[in-house]
Amino acid sequence: MTREDITARLRHSLDPADILRPAAPAIGDFDLNPDLRAVVPTDRSLRPAAVLVPLVEREPGLTVLLTRRTEHLKNHAGQVSFPGGRIEPEDRDPVHAALREAEEEIGLDPGLVSIGGYLDSYETSTGFHVTPVVGFLTPGFELKPDPNEVAEIFEVPLDFLMDPINQQRHSRHYMGVERFFYAMPYGEHYIWGATAGMLVNLARRLGRI
Repeated sequence: MTREDITARLRHSLDPADILRPAAPAIGDFDLNPDLRAVVPTDRSLRPAAVLVPLVEREPGLTVLLTRRTEHLKNHAGQVSFPGGRIEPEDRDPVHAALREAEEEIGLDPGLVSIGGYLDSYETSTGFHVTPVVGFLTPGFELKPDPNEVAEIFEVPLDFLMDPINQQRHSRHYMGVERFFYAMPYGEHYIWGATAGMLVNLARRLGRI
């Protein structure tokens, strides 16, 4: 698919009144685990966060740029993720937050990112309301990962991630119950959880599933 094809299928506003792309209810960890709502506290407000979903326009085809977090981090150590984090008070909007975090984590120049739109908001069982911001990158950019946060940066072909065959459902025991989640093993990398869930949402947006 081309940049134009993908952009046409994304949300272009975070306003629920957006007529062209009505905002769907937030998706998230609870979709595959409705019983988790009974054991995860619901009396706390979800913390706003944003991630950048970078699509690199390589000659053979689009790829998705991902990071592997360092092993010493307190949260999600060693996991594959998109660049991103909490939306801070100084951030103008989720786009600003996603680009700021990407610059801090992997040294990506915000000026090199062409924003295409948004995926559906994603709620995590750890208490975050995440806005995924889809951006396009032209090859030639330079990255400098923060060694305190990022152990590795790698790319995966978009076609691989969008193929339903590679969108597996795995499970683990969590907080006394069996938790189900999407997983997309790719070589030595295990893409799972919220990151995989957002990629499944992208596949739905693109009409691949």
